[in-house]
Order: sequence, then C-alpha cells, then structure tokens
Amino acid sequence: MFVLSEEQQLIQDSARKLLDADYEFEQRKQRLAASPTFDADVWRQFAELGWLGIALPEDDGGVGGDIAELALIGQELGRRIVVEPFLSTVVLGGDLVATGANAELRTRLLAEMMSGDTQFAVAVAEPASRYELARVTTTATRQGDGFILSGKKSVVLNAASANYIIVAARTSGDVASDRGITLFLVPVDTAGVRVAGFRLNDGHHAGDVTLANVKLEANHVLGEVDQGFDLLEASVDKATVVACAEALGAMDMVMEMTAEYLQTRVQFGRPISTNQALKFRMVDMHYALEEARSLTAGAIHALHGERGAARAMVSAAKVQTGKAARFVGQEGIQLHGAIGMTEDYAVGHYYKRLETLRMLFGDPEYHLARYGRWNRPANHPG
Repeated sequence: MFVLSEEQQLIQDSARKLLDADYEFEQRKQRLAASPTFDADVWRQFAELGWLGIALPEDDGGVGGDIAELALIGQELGRRIVVEPFLSTVVLGGDLVATGANAELRTRLLAEMMSGDTQFAVAVAEPASRYELARVTTTATRQGDGFILSGKKSVVLNAASANYIIVAARTSGDVASDRGITLFLVPVDTAGVRVAGFRLNDGHHAGDVTLANVKLEANHVLGEVDQGFDLLEASVDKATVVACAEALGAMDMVMEMTAEYLQTRVQFGRPISTNQALKFRMVDMHYALEEARSLTAGAIHALHGERGAARAMVSAAKVQTGKAARFVGQEGIQLHGAIGMTEDYAVGHYYKRLETLRMLFGDPEYHLARYGRWNRPANHPG
C-alpha cells in the first residue's frame, strides 16, 4: 500500500501471523456460529497486542500511530474477514472520544477501550438519510443543564455490543444543514435507549437504535454544541480509508484463492491456469486492485493535509476501491465456477464482505459526486 517503516512492518507481520494462525476460514465459521456478536478472546488478544490504542498518543497509553497504522491493521483484518468491531470501536468511536470528549471522560473511556473493556458504536445513518452525514432528524432539546434526545438511527455497526453509542443529533438548523449537529456520548443502559440487533449479510453485527426521550447531562456532548459535523466528517473519512484498506486485504485473498484454484483445477489434462483468456481476466483483476491500492495510499497521505484536498482524495479512493471490490469479487466467484457459490467455500464470503465495504460510508456513486464537489479549481464558479 505504501513503503513501510520498520515499526509498521512489525505491526503488519504480527497481525498477519496472529490472524493466519487463529482466524482461518473454518475458525471464522465456528466463531460466527458460537457468538452472537464477537469473540471476547479474540478482542482480548487485540488489546494485548496494542491494536485498540494503535492510533492514540503515547501520553494516553497508546502506541502513537495514526491513520497509516490503522489502515495496516484494517488490511490484515480484511484478509481474514474478521468480524470483531475494530472499525466501529477504535477507528470511529475511539477517534471521536479522543478528539471531542472532556478530559475526565476522555481519560477514562480511552483507557477502558484500550484494555478491551469498553466498545463504541457510532449512530449516524437514519432511515431517510442515505449517505448524507448532515441529513439528521434525530433531535436533542435542551432541558435545564442537559438535553433530551429522540429519534431513530439505522444500521449502527456494533450497536448490540457497544457500551456507548455516539449519536449525531440536531440541536438547531434545517434537516440537511451541516450546522446545528451535535454529537452525544450515550451509555447504552440509559433509560429510553433501545437496540434491535441483527447480522449483516457478511456476518458482521449491526443494529437499529431508537431514542425515546433519552436524558443526558451536558458533559456527554462531544466537541461543541451545534459544531459536531466537522468532527464527525473527519472521523468518518478516516474510517472510510480504513474500510478501503480492509477491502484491499480481502481482495488480496480473493486473488490468492483464485490463482491457487486455477493452478490446481485440471481440464483436458492440464491446469486451467494455462488458458490464455483466464490469464487475461486475472490480469484485469490485478490492475483493478493495484489502482485501488494506489489511491488508498494517496488518501492516507492526504489525511495529513488540508481538509478539502483530503475529502476529495478519500472519495477518489472509495470510488476506485468500490469498483474494484465488486469486479474482483465477482470475477473471483466466476473463475471458481459452481463451487464459488457455495456457503462452504470462502470466496463467496469474501464477496459478501466486499459488497458491504463497497457501500459502507457511501457507495462509488455517492463518492464520485462528493469528489466533484471538493476537487473543483479555486476559481470555479460553483
């Protein structure tokens, strides 16, 4: 994805070693059958390895990495289509707490997250919001020194396992305005919070969240009242890049499985990998994957710079990664033939995860339009 430092190489090597040993496809199936949400032992291993604090400053007890290290872990999780809630808890929730919570909550919750004792979910989408972060109808009304939250959130990743749900609610402004959005840290055991959990098609867990007159104190606001959109968008952009990296890892595995199958499947006395037409199809898959890898690396670099350019580059990476995910996943299944469609064979499960990642935080069509908004020349009249 990019040239790794010695420390980054060690992170990648240790992640691959652990997951290759403990998270093979058959082990994954067993965990999905045994656990309604996630495997606590696997999550504890993530904590012991420092993954849950990999992007937090050393002063907070973290590893001191940033988006590059998050993407490395994401890529390795994608190689084994790991269902544990790294993206929702560490990349999204942890980042929002680190950047928006008051000092007392920040210190306590980040320590609990890094130890594996606390998980987060981030409730952004609503039934009519599509991918627009600013389209928020959930309301937060002031009452005394606190707020009352009411509304519904859809397809909230990790909602059933989270200890806290970070909710985007409207405290002022029109329904689609990016001004007037406030982020709230909501303990799941607060009166009025209801979570209806379910599994997604790819085995990951999500839930719909209903907030019925949920009372919160003012210290549960993340960032400033009415000013939560920029905080939320920046964290979602990071999560989008990590989702792209996860898709790269999953596509790498589809390529490996497909190449191995073509070399071992024999027709007319020779491996079908010698068929010229199938070679061309593998080359096309490779090109699509490498284009996605290049743009994801560009987005990682862009996130360290100016926000407008970062928005455009993140969307460019999501467009190409989404296109590549569908192409590589579909070609992988087709090149496997009938076996690729069975539940007992891994490639179909990789395709399901790639389809989820393709749509997560915005599909290619959404991000193509977003790229156009942020990639205009400075003197463009629009």
